[in-house]
Amino acid sequence: MKIQLEKVKPQEIEARSFEIITRELGDRKLDPDKELIIKRCIHTSADFEYADSLCFSPGAVERAREAIRKGACIVTDTQMGKSGINKRALARFGGEVYCFMSDEDVAAQAKAQGSTRATVSMDKAAALDKPLIFAIGNAPTALIRLYELISEGKLKPELVIGVPVGFVNVVQSKELIMQAGVPYIVARGRKGGSNIAACICNALLYGLDNRRD
Repeated sequence: MKIQLEKVKPQEIEARSFEIITRELGDRKLDPDKELIIKRCIHTSADFEYADSLCFSPGAVERAREAIRKGACIVTDTQMGKSGINKRALARFGGEVYCFMSDEDVAAQAKAQGSTRATVSMDKAAALDKPLIFAIGNAPTALIRLYELISEGKLKPELVIGVPVGFVNVVQSKELIMQAGVPYIVARGRKGGSNIAACICNALLYGLDNRRD
């Protein structure tokens, strides 16, 4: 069998990918505020289910972008998620990306408490005196702790991106965040991942600034 390869210049691959995504979505109309985020999730995963599973609280995208404009920082639950976020683009607005999962004090406290590092990381993040966006792509325990902190009045995030992947308490933790009374972008169901969390952050950033270096 002869395999026909498409001739595409390296700098044109992303644009060509988005052309294919748009074509395969067919006549489906996406909300303009959400379109870039949905398409980037599809681009990252090659999974068109994100067109249906991504849920947005009213005004979440614009509120998040306004928070970024004012210097909001992003907290992730994995180093992978942190590495995937365009930190230069965020820094143009004064923001930083944090991940406390590898911190020695987090590991020690989690062991002492018999809890997860993700849970303790959320406690550490809540102590930051900054506007925060949480990008959770791996640990449902992080989302559960965020829900508790929000319910206790100890934290009011600008946005929670809830896209952990897996089987145990993943679906339930996402549903909790959607009931927490804060802006959210959630991938309902089992699918997600640190790459999806990072790509949502980047889609928010690229909607503000077309430069990506």
